[in-house]
Amino acid sequence: MKTLFLFSLLFIAPTLNALGVNVLIVGSGGREHALAHTIAQSPYVSKIYVAPGNGGTQQMTNVSNVPIKPTAINELVQFAQQEKIDVTIVGPEAPLALGIVDTFTQAGLICVGPTQAAAQLETSKQFAKDFMKRHKIPTAEYHAVTTLEDAKNYIDSHDVPIVVKADGLAAGKGVVIATTKQEARHAAEQMLNGNAFGDAGRTVVFEQFLEGQEVSFFVLCDGKHGVPFATAQDYKRAADKDRGPNTGGMGAYSPAPCVTAELHTRIMKEIIEPTLAGMAKEGNPFVGFLYAGLMITPNGDPYVIEFNCRLGDPEAQVILPRLQTDFMEMCDALIKKQLHLKPIAWDGRKAVAVVIADSGYPQKTHPGQIITAQPSRKSTLYHGATALQDGKLITTGGRVLAATGLANTFMQARIYAYNAVQKVRFAHMRYRTDIAIRVSKE
Repeated sequence: MKTLFLFSLLFIAPTLNALGVNVLIVGSGGREHALAHTIAQSPYVSKIYVAPGNGGTQQMTNVSNVPIKPTAINELVQFAQQEKIDVTIVGPEAPLALGIVDTFTQAGLICVGPTQAAAQLETSKQFAKDFMKRHKIPTAEYHAVTTLEDAKNYIDSHDVPIVVKADGLAAGKGVVIATTKQEARHAAEQMLNGNAFGDAGRTVVFEQFLEGQEVSFFVLCDGKHGVPFATAQDYKRAADKDRGPNTGGMGAYSPAPCVTAELHTRIMKEIIEPTLAGMAKEGNPFVGFLYAGLMITPNGDPYVIEFNCRLGDPEAQVILPRLQTDFMEMCDALIKKQLHLKPIAWDGRKAVAVVIADSGYPQKTHPGQIITAQPSRKSTLYHGATALQDGKLITTGGRVLAATGLANTFMQARIYAYNAVQKVRFAHMRYRTDIAIRVSKE
């Protein structure tokens, strides 16, 4: 055991100074709490900072919240220089869209994530669709418009359902699956006039509707190589039975049973490898977490619905608990562009996460509610929209907490997660009751 540990120190030492690594995590949600929880288990880490963090990270030992917004990039650079941060890990999409990696790199700092140009895979639906078309990556047929007249012409000439997407970032809410032409026209009008998502909706992308199972497929990339992470499936609709508006995610489970070994190989060969090769060829090598949101059709064919340039939320809360490889060793391999030499080990157990949200989410929420939560020995409670105020835990937004259960079966993991949910209380509280129910019967 000691020999292996010393080997690991030698492996990581040239980049991360062995023991005593200082880490900055950018973001404030459940994904960032899960990252902090995972990174804190590394023997290499001395101190973890989270900017701005939440009530969960504030309660962790050897973790400090930093009152800097994720989009205040110059302030984050100054903080990283002042505190001698060795590695910065970016959670949400907004700072990536603003070029946080470019700015950190120019300052001589290590920042894990894609450049502003590479992040266009997420920040512009039209860019992503055009890119996939150029590189023959399987995706639904699409058409982009910038005027209401063009939108109406497209809708009138196509059958429903029609998928209507805001081109830019919309916090996971910029997608409407319209089942009537009236609904499609209303969605397009609200996006194009700026009422729904501001400038993010000034271009609208229409997509062919695909049926099947959605899968979250994650890959950690170093610009040259991509190493697959665990798969997951999440629940985007607000209410049970996939009803209600789209959200950032109301729950998830990992792994995705529908991704067989054969399908996994196809996804890597037909989607991931061409994407990484295409980005490199076009001068934008991709570094960091690449998320491919896939639709697996009834025939078993994978199509890309969307790309994200980061770990998902709540997928991180079911993937990271299953990770057995030291996260900082993976970062070291990424920085050295040697990810293909670093095998990643996974816990064979199943994970289920249930998001506990404000009852008004994803529309109006009720910040400032006092939260009470009893600890659960069989689950982990990840904090999202929480804060500590005068010694009390309060809500600050829509997706407040996520309870994750880990067990040998989906059924047992689901029981652990929902048992933890029952121990949480705040006034305007809501959650889906059907997370992972479809796989718990398998």
